[in-house]
Amino acid sequence: MTHAAPLNAALSTEPFRAPGHGNNARIGLALIHGFTGNPASLRPLAEGLAARGFAIDLPRLPGHGTHVRDMARTTYPDYRAEVVATIDRLTPATDHVVLVGLSMGATLALDVAATGDRSTAVAGVVAINPQILDREGLAVKLAPLIERVLPLAPATLAGLHKDDIAKPGVSELAYDWVPTRAGNSLLRELPRIRARLPEITCPVLVAHSRVDHSVPPENSQTVLELVKGGLATELVLERSFHVATLDYDRELLEQRIAEFAERVSAQKTAATAAPDAPGIRSES
Repeated sequence: MTHAAPLNAALSTEPFRAPGHGNNARIGLALIHGFTGNPASLRPLAEGLAARGFAIDLPRLPGHGTHVRDMARTTYPDYRAEVVATIDRLTPATDHVVLVGLSMGATLALDVAATGDRSTAVAGVVAINPQILDREGLAVKLAPLIERVLPLAPATLAGLHKDDIAKPGVSELAYDWVPTRAGNSLLRELPRIRARLPEITCPVLVAHSRVDHSVPPENSQTVLELVKGGLATELVLERSFHVATLDYDRELLEQRIAEFAERVSAQKTAATAAPDAPGIRSES
C-alpha cells in the first residue's frame, strides 16, 4: 500500500534568510519554530513576509530538523541562545527586530522579550499558540523519572500531536520522538517565564487557534492577562489547529504580522508610548 506524500514534502528543514527591500527593508523578522519542529513549519510564512520586503531570519534551533539523537544533546538554554544569536544577526542590517514564534518558539520569543540584554532590541513579539502553562498529565508528573530511564519517548506520550493541522495532507516534518531531557528542560523554565511576562514593555500580538490539540488556548489567554499596560493584542484563528502557520489561516497570519511589524516599528521610530487604550484588544 502506498501513501501520498505530504503536500509540503518539498519544504526544507534548513534555515532560511532573506535581505530586506523596499519600504520594509529596515524591519527584521526573526521566525522561531517549535519544540521537535524545524524551519519547514514557518517556511511558507517566512517567504511570504520576505516578499513584502522584510528582512527575514528563520533559524533551525539546535538539534532540530536533523535527527532526534541530535536534539537529545540539547536543552532549553541552547534554543534560547539561538534566538539571541538571531537577533544579533538581524540587528546590523535593520532598525527594528520583531520576534515571531510558534509554540515553543513563541515561548522563547516572550522569554527573550521579557529578560536579558536583548529585550530592548525587540520592537514587538508575535506569539502563535504559545506554551506558557505547566503541562498536565501523568507523563509530565513522572517526567523526572522517565528522563532517567528513557532518553527518548513517543511524542504522543508527552501530549504532543504531530501535524496538528486542519488542512489535509500537510506535514510539519517534526520528530516522532521527544528527547526527555530536552522536554524537561523546557518544562522547568515555564514558571520562570510566566513570572517575567509582566515585565515585557513591547507590544505583543497573541495569535491562537480556537481548536488546538497540542497547546490548549488557555496558554494564550494567560499571556494576554499577564502582559500589562495594554500591550497585548489578541488574534483568534478560527480555521486552524496548532500549526497555524501551515494551515488555513496562514495568509491571515502573514497579513496581520506584516501590519503589526510595520506599526510597532513606526511606533518605536517615533518613540511613542504604548497604545492609549488600556486592556486587551481583540482582532478578528
